[in-house]
Amino acid sequence: MPLNTLLIGKGEQQVHLNLKYANRHGLIAGATGTGKTVSLMSLAEGFSRQGVPVFITDVKGDISGLAMAGTPSEKLLQRAAQIGIEDYHNEANPVVLWDLAGVQGHPLRTTISEMGPTLLSRILELNDTQSGILDIVFQLADDQGLLLLDLDDLRAMLALVAEERKDVSAKYGLISAQSLAAIQRSVLGLERDGGKDFFGEPALQLEDLMRTNLQGRGIINLLAANKLILTPRLYSSFLLWLLSELFENLPEVGDPEKPKLVFFIDEAHLLFEGCPPSLLKRVEQIMRLIRSKGVGVYFCSQFPDDVPGEILGQLGNRIQHALRAYTPRDQKAVKTAAETFVPNPKLVVSEVISQLGVGEALVSMLADKGVPTMVERALIAPPRCRMGPATSEELHQVRAQSPIGGKYDHSINRESAYELLNQRRTGVATSNPTSTASNTANDGQTGQKAEEQGWFSELIFGNKRRQGLAETLSKQAARTVGSQLGKQILRGILGGMLGKSSRR
Repeated sequence: MPLNTLLIGKGEQQVHLNLKYANRHGLIAGATGTGKTVSLMSLAEGFSRQGVPVFITDVKGDISGLAMAGTPSEKLLQRAAQIGIEDYHNEANPVVLWDLAGVQGHPLRTTISEMGPTLLSRILELNDTQSGILDIVFQLADDQGLLLLDLDDLRAMLALVAEERKDVSAKYGLISAQSLAAIQRSVLGLERDGGKDFFGEPALQLEDLMRTNLQGRGIINLLAANKLILTPRLYSSFLLWLLSELFENLPEVGDPEKPKLVFFIDEAHLLFEGCPPSLLKRVEQIMRLIRSKGVGVYFCSQFPDDVPGEILGQLGNRIQHALRAYTPRDQKAVKTAAETFVPNPKLVVSEVISQLGVGEALVSMLADKGVPTMVERALIAPPRCRMGPATSEELHQVRAQSPIGGKYDHSINRESAYELLNQRRTGVATSNPTSTASNTANDGQTGQKAEEQGWFSELIFGNKRRQGLAETLSKQAARTVGSQLGKQILRGILGGMLGKSSRR
């Protein structure tokens, strides 16, 4: 096998993926049961053997077999010999398990600030008016130096805006009670769907997705998404956030000899369903530019037209499994797939694509100078791992041996907006008595309300900072949130590119 290549399969001759062009993105498509998952697993462990870290979303739970050695069989040995794999043997891959809920793997978290108002609005399914109000909430938190780390912090800020809606509207723009209430209800729904586990600290550090083991093999990061997929907006927004974080934070490397990370997205259509045109445009830009950071993105879906045409045109490495032209939708997908390949005079792609057997595919990879090869009908190389899910006991053992250890397994709840706002409310109530022993209970309540309103006005309009705020800003500086640039970076590239107001 040529150096710095992955063996994909064999048609009339062997088909290889040149690692130098692996960051030019790719597509694995085909009907259910035609072998997409096996192709994904074969590619993933091939990258791992070449020292390239991998991130995969496992939406059905059947990719977890990557962590286990496969079972030898005569059928697999025959296929390996037919393709020309000389050193074929069964082996496990180095795998780290992740789970947004922290049940099936290490918790994978981010903070409210790092997610930013743009993607958070998408998760919450807010309209334009409600999204504008969320922008104001983030701006107010920035102006007052209040950290937004988890959903408790977001709720505290929403409650503050609700209580002082008139004053906030005067400074930042009109806020309606109905829209604010709708946002609060959406936050409650997000918490019910598992968002409470996703937002918090310790937040994910990207370098932990880009590890190799002691033998030089790339770690395969497996995200358990079988439950996450039930909340498609959270799933897709998480993926968009992670892509934007990679784009924003990784250094430029040009065209490396091999990728720094390969990102596989299963059920890719969910990433684009309901995606606003402006956000889709920014995703397209990220896909164009993220390859220069050494990141390759591979989409896995049933139909090639599940991926928008502007992005589909950037996917240079293609593995197309069988499509059955039973319905008009299927016929359109067959036509789209046929038109995206470099023609081969020996193949009528539109006919062959419906005749492919399980484990066969039409394959075209980028070759010298990034030029796609002619499409070939090929047998796909079998993976060396288990072609089926690992058991819960096996996954528990994999997690126990994780190189990440307990770094993410225990949450941290440090002082942020929720705690500071509660402290200030309590401080007003205790340090400014509002009634004497002779006051009536009603008079005491009126006085306390007036004191609280005075404090809120100082919070929004005052020029002085309290000691607690200074301490918060000190902590922010340690995580680069205190600076203008730091805030924009932590918000992710998408919010900034959409032209939202800068976080001051």
